[in-house]
Amino acid sequence: MATPLEYVEVSELLGQELIDLNFTVLCGSGHLNNRITHPRVQKPGLAFAGYYDYIKPGRVQIIGESETKFLLTLAAETCQERFTRISSSPVPVFIITKGLEPLPGFLDSCRTRQVPVLSSPSLSSVIIKRVSYFLEEHLVPSTVLHGVLLDVYGLGVLLIGDSGVGKSECALDLISRGHSLVADDRVTVKRYPHGDLVGYCEETLRHHMELRGLGIINVKDLFGLAAVRDRKSIDLVIDLEPWDETRAYDRLGLDETVYKILHTPCPYIKMPVALGRNLSILVEIAARNHVLKLQGHHSAREFARKLEEQLDIGRQKRSPRSARPTADLDS
Repeated sequence: MATPLEYVEVSELLGQELIDLNFTVLCGSGHLNNRITHPRVQKPGLAFAGYYDYIKPGRVQIIGESETKFLLTLAAETCQERFTRISSSPVPVFIITKGLEPLPGFLDSCRTRQVPVLSSPSLSSVIIKRVSYFLEEHLVPSTVLHGVLLDVYGLGVLLIGDSGVGKSECALDLISRGHSLVADDRVTVKRYPHGDLVGYCEETLRHHMELRGLGIINVKDLFGLAAVRDRKSIDLVIDLEPWDETRAYDRLGLDETVYKILHTPCPYIKMPVALGRNLSILVEIAARNHVLKLQGHHSAREFARKLEEQLDIGRQKRSPRSARPTADLDS
């Protein structure tokens, strides 16, 4: 079930994830529950110049050295007017960078309109990068899937299927063959603005697997650091299902289907599991074949094209030759 977060409270910027930015609250400590609703931040330079429509609702506003120097060129009355107009906009928080002193009247305007103002000694570029990444991580849609996510030949391969079908055992075999584990059992997936689906494991379960009969194992301790990855984009979904004798399975691979995660389509393969099938090799082949497809080489389609060409040649050979004109018997 998708759980897109609609907002982040300003108080969360003061947490452990951004502690190195050394934020201090200059004013508005009673309004740190203001909601940030957009992952992108803004520098309100155009707004300070008088273009107030530039301020977008729900975005963090960054005030740096360039904005401060520009405001110093304005008359005090004009400067105060700009402060009043901007602080009246739907701004959740202002962040002043480089430890700059706020200009006279700015904090008073923000107090009046219940807008918190934070200060940090870090550069504007650092603040923008860190806060944008933090907001992107917390505001993007996410969901939790039951499966195993692995890095196979550089592809993010998500194994799904019913409990007991053999996902973890297949994953363990792949790890022993040199591939990497990202998440087992609970895969948290986030969809970023550029469309990528990225899966990872929560901290408490990271690098661990549950194997029936053995219990919980630590893959990093058993196989080394190269056997685990913290996160990976999902490039291919393989659905493991028990073999059904009554079902007709695709034997050519011409029909391509997708599996939607957070409304985003992802290439999908349904792989039947039967006694004696080496699933790890099949998953490896599926990953290799998908890499070829990404490079424009589709084996099944090429096979079908060559077969069709041979059939066309055979049909032409079997077709009767054009009848030759016969001689006029009366001549």
